[in-house]
Amino acid sequence: MIKAKKSLGQNFLINESIIDKILNIVDIKNKTILEIGPGSGNLTSGILNKEPKKLIVIEKDENLVELLKDKFQKKIQILNEDVLKVDENILDNEILTVFGNLPYNISTEILSKWILNIKDENFWFDNLILMFQKEVADRIISDFNCKNYGRLSILVNWKLDVEKICDVKPKSFFPKPKVDSSILFFKPKKNIFKLNNPKNLEKITRIFFMHRRKMIKKPFNQLFNGNTKIASKMDIDLNKRPQNLNYKTYLKLTDEYEKLIS
Repeated sequence: MIKAKKSLGQNFLINESIIDKILNIVDIKNKTILEIGPGSGNLTSGILNKEPKKLIVIEKDENLVELLKDKFQKKIQILNEDVLKVDENILDNEILTVFGNLPYNISTEILSKWILNIKDENFWFDNLILMFQKEVADRIISDFNCKNYGRLSILVNWKLDVEKICDVKPKSFFPKPKVDSSILFFKPKKNIFKLNNPKNLEKITRIFFMHRRKMIKKPFNQLFNGNTKIASKMDIDLNKRPQNLNYKTYLKLTDEYEKLIS
């Protein structure tokens, strides 16, 4: 019996009905698939039964890599790597469909890295089907004017459309996590707002949300040197709070900031 490693955030999905639900979100026959954190290979088996063209898995745990080799032989391509250190843009020549029961301790870091590394509209994936801690998923899908809305919501909405598939109870995993989980389905947006440097969006949202309960006047003045003409042009009320601005407003603010510093 493989023992889950708490340090790697391992909770193996064992609920067959949830696995079936995941596998029926998109048709993957003859497609090239990437699975993140296959663990003991329960979802992996289901993916193979759907007859993909190719299945690549990324697994950091060497013990699990050996288990996967024994279980699947040459049916899958295994990368014994840290997903955060893998350049996803050069994983394969094909566009990938991605499945992942992401380690909860680095799930937002993985998703943020993928979004920030997308070159213009050259997406390396067509769909992402990912499992998150429910609390994180709620932040991802939150709309503006809601308490969970923040930097992650803005970053995701910039390049992706996202849909919640369902929540997943702890009993669906071994060992059982202490929290509920959620499955989210992401698709690339067709028209992406162009920014010179995605790091500027990170900077803008970090400064605005540093004090999320306070008015945006202070962070706005910090970034734009008190130039209220920009706020007037964009019809922004500086007495509002960070969560009151939709993601498109933050993209436009980033564009104005890039003009200012160029």
